[in-house]
Amino acid sequence: MKRMTSEEYVKRLDALRSEMLAAGTDVYYVPGGDFHMSEYISDYFKCREYLSGFDGSNGEMVITADGAYLWTDGRYFLQADEQLQGTGITLMKMGQPECPVLSDFIRDALKDGDSLGFDARLVPAFFFDTIKKKTAGKDIAFITDIDLVGNIWNDRPSLPSGKAWILDDSYTGMSFDEKISKVREKLTEDGCDMLVLSSLDDIAWLFGFRGNDIDFNPVTLSYALITGDKSVLYMDEDKCVDIRETLEGKGVEIKGYEEIFCDLKAMDTALKVSLDRSCTNLKLTSSLPGNVKIIDKPSPTVLLKACKTETEIENERKAHVSDGAALTKILYYLKKIQGSSELLEGKITELDVAKKLLSYREEAEDFKGESFAPIVATGAHGAIIHYEPTPETDVPLENNTLVLLDTGGHYMRGTTDVTRTVLIGNATEKMKKLYTAVLKGNINLAGTVFKKGTCGRTLDILARKPLWELGYDYNHGTGHGVGYLLNVHEGPQNISTGSRVSGNTTFELGMITSDEPGVYLAGEFGIRTENMMVCVPKGKNDFGEFYGFETLTMAPFDRDLIVLEDMTENEIKAVDEYHRKVYDSLKDLLDEETSKWLAEVTRPLGKN
Repeated sequence: MKRMTSEEYVKRLDALRSEMLAAGTDVYYVPGGDFHMSEYISDYFKCREYLSGFDGSNGEMVITADGAYLWTDGRYFLQADEQLQGTGITLMKMGQPECPVLSDFIRDALKDGDSLGFDARLVPAFFFDTIKKKTAGKDIAFITDIDLVGNIWNDRPSLPSGKAWILDDSYTGMSFDEKISKVREKLTEDGCDMLVLSSLDDIAWLFGFRGNDIDFNPVTLSYALITGDKSVLYMDEDKCVDIRETLEGKGVEIKGYEEIFCDLKAMDTALKVSLDRSCTNLKLTSSLPGNVKIIDKPSPTVLLKACKTETEIENERKAHVSDGAALTKILYYLKKIQGSSELLEGKITELDVAKKLLSYREEAEDFKGESFAPIVATGAHGAIIHYEPTPETDVPLENNTLVLLDTGGHYMRGTTDVTRTVLIGNATEKMKKLYTAVLKGNINLAGTVFKKGTCGRTLDILARKPLWELGYDYNHGTGHGVGYLLNVHEGPQNISTGSRVSGNTTFELGMITSDEPGVYLAGEFGIRTENMMVCVPKGKNDFGEFYGFETLTMAPFDRDLIVLEDMTENEIKAVDEYHRKVYDSLKDLLDEETSKWLAEVTRPLGKN
């Protein structure tokens, strides 16, 4: 979306307030997702960005008669500070002591006799439940069928129209019949008659298709209903032309995207329906007859999807080798340009590096596209945790500083997400010390062994401890699940100190998770080292069953930034073993010059 002047955003807020007055609503809530509570969304749904100019992946707005407020998390504090300047919108920094919880703020902003307005298709049922409870002592009206941003957005993009395509079972190792059988078994265990499924990646996984409706996320706008003897997929006709015959041959009934609302209204009131109110929109839940019993819990597809099959894991290993070859080429390129006239004259920009890396990834025959917008950040840009270079922000690479590359790819063999921090020129002692602490955290987490039943919150300290010992920290999670040719951020597991429910999800064999500690100094630089790893068995004895991680990512660390004196013998050994595997995996995929460089930078750390 094209960025406007701050004055234009002020005008848009004024226009919205006029719509609020006409609709009789005193407070208007604008979430950041789509009809499916997706993290990343198509342009049609970017209402919050249209109003504010803030384009981070997480953000919600509340607008009153005399104020506008935007909540976002620590990944985006610096970015939002910059993008909201001059708009009159107050930045609410989630998780900070001075920042109220959004639902508490809405409660306090509403007086007796006031009304709260929003579009029920964009709001999860759980959020509405929370607001109703918190305003229970007040006389509040809820206007849930208004899209006021749509009223003022004259050139709003159309809904996405990408076509879905079948992902053959040979890539995943599990057929639709096997998946649907496991889902139905779980529904029976839970005493439920029906599953309402709204999450796009869960639907794509279950039915075995991928799509093109959201940039970087291979999903298609759709809903699904599953019963003991029927599976119904709701998708627009033009989207499913290439998958209809295959799915109908497996017994799937396909209906129009909007037909689900009528079908829900016509449901037998004696049914017990399983759905997740945190990711199912209010219009869907409100369509169910009042006497239907809703069992609020995560869909069984979430955990089934997270635990990758042996086929998927083996494919992911191969995908990371292809990806590692591309990454190694860009790392070597960045080292080669040190001291060059091109670099010193400012002729190589962040976007140039992103394009070059994409060209390297495209050399793999099964490459399907990037898994998220590439983060290539030089110098102070690296401190903006989720900075994405655009034509407006793009700058030349700086000498004697760090370049942070957080990028990923979709392959038919899986999805990658990797971060490397690269030194160009000379480093300060602070850069080296902090890089080494981040690296120590990364390899300590990757090398841990833990008992079955351990959750991500328990493991998080392993990555943060080296930084905490120096008085530093990072304002994001340490790890997130990753999909198989699906969303690069996938639940239910994560590694985080935060209070999210998924922080309590125990690790299961086959889960693929990122390992990405970092440190960010505003106005100076950012450092992050990210590998993907799969949960694997580590043995069983009288004390129980033990798990650990196998690192999937194959790309060298920057030895120019490592302070050996700050590392233990075991940490040095772990890096050397990893580097040996990186070299052995990649050497035959590289040209002679690059392979020779890789041999040099992956030699044992103790050897000059």
